[in-house]
Amino acid sequence: MGSHILRVATRLLVGLILVFSVYLLFRGHNAPGGGFAAALVAGTGFSLFAITEGPQAVRQALFIDPLVCMAWGLLLTITSGVVATLAGHPFLTGLWWPVGSSGSGPVLGSPMLFDIGVFLVVLGAILTLMLHLEES
Repeated sequence: MGSHILRVATRLLVGLILVFSVYLLFRGHNAPGGGFAAALVAGTGFSLFAITEGPQAVRQALFIDPLVCMAWGLLLTITSGVVATLAGHPFLTGLWWPVGSSGSGPVLGSPMLFDIGVFLVVLGAILTLMLHLEES
């Protein structure tokens, strides 16, 4: 498909791009980033991989079908809103829970669940479109 140098560089770059995508995902609460931006960056990494290695290599590298990824993301985003409703708040109100017994440690929040859901929906959509275009 491409030159040996391009393939080696792509394998290094895809790893860095995906790490940066995770960074953007977790940074998104307090600064620019979040699920949408992180998914676009991850989609760029997978697109680069598909260009150099082909769509079959991307399908083999993925742990989950992109359509299933979108379904899980949609379920997660809806769940993050329903949790607030069940707690007596308006839909998609942010709720936070302490992790651990001390109460002063890390905190898990429903906005993070929403961001992860958005990430999965957008990444699944990008991968579905990109793989269908590459295969046809």
